[in-house]
Amino acid sequence: MYRNLGMELVRVTEAAALSAAAYMGTGDKNGGDGAAVDAMRSVLRSVEMQGIVVIGEGEKDEAPMLYNGEIVGSGQGPELDIAVDPVEGTTLLANGRPNSISVIAAAPRGSMWDPGPSLYMKKIVVEKNARQAIDIRQSATENLHHIAKALNRPISDLTVFILDKPRHKELISEIRSAGARITLHTDGDVMGGLMAAVPGTGVDVLMGTGGTPEGVITAAAVKALGGGMQTMIDPMLESEKQALLKQRPEAFDLVLGLDTLIQSKDAFFAATGITGGTFLEQVHLDRAGGVTTHSIVIRAISGSIRYVKGIHQLNPEHVFGPGPA
Repeated sequence: MYRNLGMELVRVTEAAALSAAAYMGTGDKNGGDGAAVDAMRSVLRSVEMQGIVVIGEGEKDEAPMLYNGEIVGSGQGPELDIAVDPVEGTTLLANGRPNSISVIAAAPRGSMWDPGPSLYMKKIVVEKNARQAIDIRQSATENLHHIAKALNRPISDLTVFILDKPRHKELISEIRSAGARITLHTDGDVMGGLMAAVPGTGVDVLMGTGGTPEGVITAAAVKALGGGMQTMIDPMLESEKQALLKQRPEAFDLVLGLDTLIQSKDAFFAATGITGGTFLEQVHLDRAGGVTTHSIVIRAISGSIRYVKGIHQLNPEHVFGPGPA
């Protein structure tokens, strides 16, 4: 895979973030998502690759979403599986809350796990020093004890990222009983997984059930960072459960680790902050008319992590398009 591909993917997430930022705090999550999709698709056409979207935004008849199976790229260069989330955290964007980001991941063709009918999965993510300590089949309390030991810290020093959903009521109670701290978020478990995999972000562990597509995207980043991640399918809908029983009955008992979710050693992950947070800054409109973005790009085979601050000397209408009505 080409060494400059990571920087090309950053251009993709920058474009999506710049377009989505016009909708920050407007309450229009569909408008922001649609603008990001249009921008991402436009820039993807110029990336030198033969890409197929494995993790996309929707089906073909729901345009303008980047749908599963869509061909992207210039048609030249490496053959790749692509996973996208033009706006991860659409509600966060609409409400102007932190940690909304634009994300893309790429890996050699055939190496990215296809979720099929799976919509939800149980996840646990940690940094590299604790990657051998996790076992998703064990309880949260057992995992926290093992993680604390691996990091040489008391459980009371651990902070766990959890989505604030009714399904996590018992999990939240167990984690608090074990003595760990919790940071609750309405959306955005790709960002949560990224924060858990990078030391010093204020998050030590991600636990709970979230989207399966987001889990595959997260796996590309965690693998590149050398962190630890395990997942198991965890259907929340009866229709999802029945589809899995029909198509993949063996999947219910499988622990899906990084080498299953992303089979290749060479994967790329790129993300650009939209609303900002403790990890990535938000899209910032400068007084002089420029626009600043803050991104991260990671490559698995080299373990390189680059933070990219882009200063875009463009007129707002060229960056954002028409924006919200």
